[in-house]
Amino acid sequence: MRVLICGGTGFLGRHIVNALALLDHDPVVRSRHSQPPLDFSACTTAEAWLEHLHGIDAVVNAVGALRDKPGQDLQTLHSLAPIALFDACAQAGVRRVVQVSALGAGQGGTQYASTKRAADEHLLALGRQALLKPVVVRPSIIFGAGGASSQLFLNLARLPVLLLPELMRSSQIQPVAVRDLADVLAHMATSATCEGIVEIGGPQPLSTEAFIASLRAQMGYGPASVHALPDWMSKGSARVGDQIPALPWCSETMALLENDNVTDPQTLASLLGRAPVAPDAMLATLPKEGRRHA
Repeated sequence: MRVLICGGTGFLGRHIVNALALLDHDPVVRSRHSQPPLDFSACTTAEAWLEHLHGIDAVVNAVGALRDKPGQDLQTLHSLAPIALFDACAQAGVRRVVQVSALGAGQGGTQYASTKRAADEHLLALGRQALLKPVVVRPSIIFGAGGASSQLFLNLARLPVLLLPELMRSSQIQPVAVRDLADVLAHMATSATCEGIVEIGGPQPLSTEAFIASLRAQMGYGPASVHALPDWMSKGSARVGDQIPALPWCSETMALLENDNVTDPQTLASLLGRAPVAPDAMLATLPKEGRRHA
């Protein structure tokens, strides 16, 4: 099958492309850095997408960002362009569409969640009209080489003394290895085994603090000395992050951590047909170069 991967040069997209190739499918990559390049901000009508759908059997939308950046606003990136893509798929007869959303997007009030949710709901509505066979995948935190949040966790794990926002000590996440998620998405794109909303989390829920401690132990370090930041300082640090687009810690991240980011761990194992990577084995999934830096 020829599968269009939107965002195929990004953190998750690269792994989806590899997973499809290993299954002997033909991934077609479209992103700002692909050849030919594709500018999502210019693809807000179905007509703009139709030329990219010639000969395509299925679509995976793996485009996403945590917050607005210059030339990359979330309303366009998460809502307007994907909605146009889904409409184009319906027009072109490309029935299988996999949308990568996020766990918690169904009810969160952040800009990230609300823009993702708008595209999710539009895609599912096309499914209810029998125009598409859609699946909306909502993963928890994704861990792997090249991920911004993954690099933040690794950097924090190297520190012998940590000052963490209280939310990182109390809220629960469920890290999923990027290769596990990519394998699932590749199978979903090339078969019709799932439809509707599928929530995916790793095999073990734990706090962000506990995950950082696990990474630190995998690096061979002893326990760090951890202290809670006062609430006012946590909010202040997030506002500082708002001014630095490259940082994954910002007010949007802080808002996302206000609710636990967990789901049934059996879903991932069932979809994979094997045991997924556990939090205490995450470091071994990185390339050797990444492990040396850790």
